[in-house]
Amino acid sequence: MKVAFYAPMKPPGHPVPSGDRRMARLLIEALRRGGHEVGVASRLRSWDPGLDPARPARIEALGGRIADRLVRRWRAADRPDLWFTYHLYHKAPDWLGPPVAAALGIPYVAAEASHAPRRAEGPWAAGHRAAEAAIRRAAALVTFSDRDAAGLSALVPAERIVRLPPFLDAAPFAAITGQPADPARLIAIGMMREGDKERSYALLADALRRLGGRRWSLTVVGDGPARPRIEPLYDPARTVFRGALPPESMPELLAGADLFVWPAINEAFGMALLEAQAAGLPAVAGAAGGKGGGVAEILRDGETGLLVPPDDAGAFAEAVATLLDDPARRRAMGEAARANILARHNIAAAAAILDRTLARVAARQAPA
Repeated sequence: MKVAFYAPMKPPGHPVPSGDRRMARLLIEALRRGGHEVGVASRLRSWDPGLDPARPARIEALGGRIADRLVRRWRAADRPDLWFTYHLYHKAPDWLGPPVAAALGIPYVAAEASHAPRRAEGPWAAGHRAAEAAIRRAAALVTFSDRDAAGLSALVPAERIVRLPPFLDAAPFAAITGQPADPARLIAIGMMREGDKERSYALLADALRRLGGRRWSLTVVGDGPARPRIEPLYDPARTVFRGALPPESMPELLAGADLFVWPAINEAFGMALLEAQAAGLPAVAGAAGGKGGGVAEILRDGETGLLVPPDDAGAFAEAVATLLDDPARRRAMGEAARANILARHNIAAAAAILDRTLARVAARQAPA
């Protein structure tokens, strides 16, 4: 099947690394592994930070023009069989997919779409309306979390919602096995930007200061504009800041650690958390969104790591201390984490789910 792929939040070719860009690329690879021909339909980024009141109208108009050009081009030749949009919500509406799919008579599928009724008024009202219209039109909605699925169920029948566990290509991470060290080597990975990422770094630093006389070291991977404020929070004698590193360096780096630590404030889920577990690391993470949140779906509390209440530095410190004091439990959790990722969160399983979904919606739309 020929698939037109679009990511309005951040295109897969965007120069700035992020979990969002990574997941867009993984979805493309999973679709290709399912035997589909995938092309990126457009690099238009509709993401709106809400700072310019005129931006939504400009992006909507530009989106309309791009959609018209795509329809004209594909009516002439190389028409796709299906449109697939990744990460659709009120700040990143899809101005392209719904009109193109309607004009060409092809199915429209969206992954990681979310519905936020409280945004019906305010600076993202136009994006909210566009996102809701796209969600209602979708032949299938692929979702990574129960929380998003619950929100979507208010707009579409349950049979259109497809649960897809967050995933990665686990092979490079599972291929390397590290050796435990004393003192234990902690690792944290996250972009250094203001807002929730900076708050996560601040909470982690607070928690580590509460570990008393326990022996540990910390490697931090990430960079960004908040780095000058983040670095002074950490003990320079125990902490190494590696900056932003290429993805291909991560398997070996994670194999050299003993415990992944990240508060994950307001995060749906983290690619770094998936990678760490694939590398055989247990994790201590904040349970963003509660037990139904994305973090809780990729970290099994008490089995592959420990979940703590969000924004609670004391609870985070206690969880880290528990695993620092029990190396055998730490190793057992790491082994369980690797097995869980390989069984439930690997790209092969995702490719199969996506292939079945596309086949189902294509059959439903095929003429009798």
